[in-house]
Amino acid sequence: MPFSCPLCHSPLQRRESAFICPQRHQFDLAKEGYVNLLPVQHKRSRDPGDSAEMMQARRAFLDAGHYQPLRDAIGVLLQARLPEQADAILDIGCGEGYYTQAFAAIGRHHGAKTFGLDVSKAAIRAAAKRYPLVMFCVASSHRLPFEDKSIDALVRIYAPCKAEELARVIKPGGVVITAAPGPRHLLELKGLIYDDVKLHAENAGTIEGFKVVETRALAYEMSLTGQEAVALLQMTPFAWRAKPEVWEILAATERFRCQTDFSIHCLQRED
Repeated sequence: MPFSCPLCHSPLQRRESAFICPQRHQFDLAKEGYVNLLPVQHKRSRDPGDSAEMMQARRAFLDAGHYQPLRDAIGVLLQARLPEQADAILDIGCGEGYYTQAFAAIGRHHGAKTFGLDVSKAAIRAAAKRYPLVMFCVASSHRLPFEDKSIDALVRIYAPCKAEELARVIKPGGVVITAAPGPRHLLELKGLIYDDVKLHAENAGTIEGFKVVETRALAYEMSLTGQEAVALLQMTPFAWRAKPEVWEILAATERFRCQTDFSIHCLQRED
């Protein structure tokens, strides 16, 4: 496996139920099958990332299929761009694994192992329980615990990551597939929260060290129950701005219509 030690950056080797580096730093596998590669000195808080409650809300929303068109669109790009023989796919900011397990199905046809990475221990624990064919790890997307030039394809749905880290882990000619909000994404939901609703800025998808080889726009309307609308709000970064009455309005709504707008880019590493 292409894991590297988050402490000394040496290669990690699997030894029964742990990963160990030549400097004898050891990272044990949890009973669910994931490994925690986020040292305490790299944490910004005691329990970073989404809480168990936020993770469960996102899982319920995603399991209902509202973002399946996004997953399918990324899957088409991944299938087209992944080499016939590949080693590794990495999904950063993978959450509870909804997207990751679909990418793993594609990867298996190319001989690739799929990895999922998230800073939230609650999300990774849930993902590992549900999708045992994926190797999940708790880690920071700003310090990817992978060896140089070890990843054939990396998927980044909303997740932040330093350009130099992407360039470091991606193989020459490898690809990064990103998804970000388009200008009108969740406009109706934002309208309940902000007096002055601003459109998202256009996303050119550029990353230093990579060239954009394909761009796709994806937009469609969702029809949500009140419970699903509440779960969607919990998934968004502007949930913290929502007043109590906004949550009450959504929960009492029989049908909430809200548009999606995604900007998808496929980039290839320049050498």
